[in-house]
Amino acid sequence: MRRVLAGLVAVILAAGCAGDDPTGGGKPAPVVPEVDGFVYQLQGYAEDRLDVLAEAPQELAVIDLARDGNENWFTAEEIRDLRGSGKTVLAYMAIGTIEIFRPEHADLPEELILNRWPEWPEEHFVRYWEPAWWDTVVRPRVDRALAAGFDGVYLDTLLAYEAIDLSLVEGEDRETLGQRMVQLIVRISRYGKQHDPGFLVFPQNSPELSHHPGYADAIDGLGIEELFFTADDHTSDRPCAQEWCSENLADVIALRDAGKVILAVDYASDPANVAAACERYEEEGFAGYVTDRALDTVSPPCP
Repeated sequence: MRRVLAGLVAVILAAGCAGDDPTGGGKPAPVVPEVDGFVYQLQGYAEDRLDVLAEAPQELAVIDLARDGNENWFTAEEIRDLRGSGKTVLAYMAIGTIEIFRPEHADLPEELILNRWPEWPEEHFVRYWEPAWWDTVVRPRVDRALAAGFDGVYLDTLLAYEAIDLSLVEGEDRETLGQRMVQLIVRISRYGKQHDPGFLVFPQNSPELSHHPGYADAIDGLGIEELFFTADDHTSDRPCAQEWCSENLADVIALRDAGKVILAVDYASDPANVAAACERYEEEGFAGYVTDRALDTVSPPCP
């Protein structure tokens, strides 16, 4: 039987976060979409268009703000047409890293850029808690998503709090860096919902941040990679058997039980593994998507 996570989620934002004022009490809470499956594509858009995504049967789509990852932004007309196919559309953006090909890279103060991410050589971790990061990267990206008509944002690279070289950030530890990441997510949520009460906020990965006060109340759902099958640049279809796999699943289930929509993506191509992942999504009540790690194609939905 089809299981759907949907409903009205009250937006209760933690007090004391520096920055923008929270949404007023008279504004409605966002309507979280009914989602059984979603589609996730960050590059390789056919003819630089969204037609294939619009034809996909999934109820939700995650795409980049730009078709080229740089300044060739998707227009409000394109997003309107994609939403017109019946989809909720989220704008992907990294909030803990900067890639050298992103248009904001040249404008960032040098002191904001920290150690390179070994797995992604063109990407560096950043001081995501600094005002210049909000002013130069985060707020302009949220503004662009709002102006283009996206339903919300899909926030990646929260794991920066675990991967920043501590020798480069004197006075910080993993606990304080985690708190700072949660503060940034709460600020994004406040800002987006202040401008559009229905604005949706979906972080990706690092579900353990839900242990910090204010985090769960600021988000409408969670994206999570590799719950059941993992991949790297060379192989996929590897069952997720490490300790962090079970830890992530436990935290994700807790968020599901708190009423959050879970968007789970696994990287597999073997039909048996695809079927196994889809079966787990059904069992757990997750919206699922099994695809290639390059995220450059539209894969079929789970049956």
